[in-house]
Amino acid sequence: MPELDFDTPALKRHRKIRALKDRMAGMGIAVGGSSVILAVLLICFYLLYEVAPLFSSASIEPKANYSLPAADQGESLYLTTEEQAEVGMRVASNGSIVFFSVADGSVIKMVENPRAEKVTAFAVESDTSQLLAFAYEDGKVIISKHVYRITYPDGKRKITPVVEYPYGKDAIDVADFPIQQLSFRDGDESFTLAAIGANQSAVTKVTKDVNFITEEMELSEQREPLPFVAEVTSLLISGDQRYLYVATHSGELSEFDLRDFSDIRLKDNIALLSGDAKLVSMSYLLGQSSIMVADSTGRVSQWFNVRNNDTNEEKLTFIRDIKQPVSLVNVAMEQRRKGFATLDDRGVVAIYNATSTRQVIDEKLSDETAKLISFAPRANGLLLEDSKGLHFFYVDNEHPEVSWSSIWGKVWYEGYQEPTYTWQSSAANNDFEPKYSLMPLAFGTLKAAFYAMLMAVPLAICGAIYTAYFMAPALRRKVKPVIELMEALPTVILGFLAGLFFAPFLEENLAATFSVLVVLPLGILLFAYLWSRLPQNIRWLVPEGWQPLLLIPVIVFLAWGCLALSPAIELNFFDGNIRGWITNDLGITFDQRNALVVGFAMGFAVIPTIFSITEDAIFSVPKALTQGSLALGATYWQTMVRVVLPTASPGIFSAVMIGMGRAVGETMIVLMATGNTPIMDMNIFEGMRTLAANLAVEVPESEVGSSHYRILFLAAFVLFIFTFVVNTVAETVRQHLRKKYGSL
Repeated sequence: MPELDFDTPALKRHRKIRALKDRMAGMGIAVGGSSVILAVLLICFYLLYEVAPLFSSASIEPKANYSLPAADQGESLYLTTEEQAEVGMRVASNGSIVFFSVADGSVIKMVENPRAEKVTAFAVESDTSQLLAFAYEDGKVIISKHVYRITYPDGKRKITPVVEYPYGKDAIDVADFPIQQLSFRDGDESFTLAAIGANQSAVTKVTKDVNFITEEMELSEQREPLPFVAEVTSLLISGDQRYLYVATHSGELSEFDLRDFSDIRLKDNIALLSGDAKLVSMSYLLGQSSIMVADSTGRVSQWFNVRNNDTNEEKLTFIRDIKQPVSLVNVAMEQRRKGFATLDDRGVVAIYNATSTRQVIDEKLSDETAKLISFAPRANGLLLEDSKGLHFFYVDNEHPEVSWSSIWGKVWYEGYQEPTYTWQSSAANNDFEPKYSLMPLAFGTLKAAFYAMLMAVPLAICGAIYTAYFMAPALRRKVKPVIELMEALPTVILGFLAGLFFAPFLEENLAATFSVLVVLPLGILLFAYLWSRLPQNIRWLVPEGWQPLLLIPVIVFLAWGCLALSPAIELNFFDGNIRGWITNDLGITFDQRNALVVGFAMGFAVIPTIFSITEDAIFSVPKALTQGSLALGATYWQTMVRVVLPTASPGIFSAVMIGMGRAVGETMIVLMATGNTPIMDMNIFEGMRTLAANLAVEVPESEVGSSHYRILFLAAFVLFIFTFVVNTVAETVRQHLRKKYGSL
């Protein structure tokens, strides 16, 4: 025979080309794999980049220092700035209102006290309303309002401060004694003034009426005496003008009910402080629901009314507090968030958020005797007055309402009866307290995945076992592609059908649904038993592996029977209304779009994934193993349980984990087939909101760079980490199973 020459030029070129192709393929695979890993890492880093500012510390830096503007008018009773923090305003002790430049302290305008009498008391309705009340020795009160008109002469912004008198310059007769303490609360239809003097007190309610002829506002006053409380330090009227809170220097609070104005009565007595602590201030947080109480020991406590379910009565309740080992001088509230700042006797300013209890700033800002602090409306500036004058600071504090405890722990929100996990990112008014707990969303994600997997895993795995091992090859070639084709169905279509068709159908046929879950398995087993008892000549009429086709009419008949008997079942066992029985007798709430609907709809979407991978894993088990087991006398079922399933277990476990990842990340089905309500309840008849659905709903509406926006990125990062952990666990278990059963 002629010798073969493997070194011909053609073969050498062929080997070189093949080697080049191998190297290029290897490089392509390496680049592709590295690109996938890099893309995943970039996604992770980008999410972290957006989330990191949530937990970054705030900063404060000095911008201006100057002497007290119009110092000859007396000490400051109140400090604030307008929206842009360009024009400041202080109320002097003689009743004058001084407007000044925040940048250099120059006086822009000064409005003198409209009355010759001495100002004996002063009250601020709220920072946001900009209403001020001045009380005098003769028991009268004048209400003024500072407003800022913005014009643009020559294209430059000009802010002109103006003092208005919304209820006229004529003083309102509030008391017949010199007023020493004053509180003021305004409303749409009336406003209330509470005044306390030496051993005397009064509450005046002023009703607003508009004259239809002159279109002028007419005021009608109603004055009632108040049971006197000695040593009064602070007065507060609730935002709805229903209650009056009178606190003494020792922290004893008396709560008066103002709802029946002709019969003002003492509602409750509450001890705000303990030990030797003395009351420093008592003021409302934004929204006028929470009362913040500061004392001489450095403690600031939060209180608000909590309704008792048994008595249906509201009671002022201690909620939470923060403590500092120093004596406090003043407390200032943010105008648009639930934040506040404390000023202590060392000149140290600390800024907190009431909801998250997070301290974002704690810095010494004054070496002199500090007196007052005040936030700019946007909380991006802070005015501080000490013995040297005024100091203006720029504050960078973007996300104080976010902390690990507020995200993952229970928080007692205003108006709630107890601490809860709550997600509510927006509301209709500006007094809203953001609720950014991710627990309901994480819980909803797991709940939706649990019920989907509860339906999908048994059906998919059992179907895959039969299809791969027992079904006739010709039938398998038809069934497997049809089931895999189900995966191509758009999830938005499944969600649409589930929400608009299946959910109402399920509600109307609950008895039939639960009957099917019981009757169908029993009916199939009974049919299989009867089929096995038929003579062989009849059973042999159906080729081996084609028996599942006989179950189609059985399943259709059983489902039809359950549906037909549903009214009779409801009438005889559930008083004709199974939903009413569930709600009234069992005390279980029922929502039409619930976890049961999600379980069926999302389970339908997950089944093809689990089925396909499981079927391939079982079918790939070497035939030599099964044939050897059968040759040794094992039955088909014993071979399946003891040989095939252990060998295919890595693939089956991977199928389940991939299906779970699909269920966890599913968006449209959950969004359309549930009420999309962020609640924590394992009740199968209640809905949920998942992390993915929440992102789909709220990301388009969120303000870029806001706390809400970054919290949504945190939710995406949590979802990313969850899927990463699931996949890591799945791969670890799969490798373990492969090593354990690889020897088979």
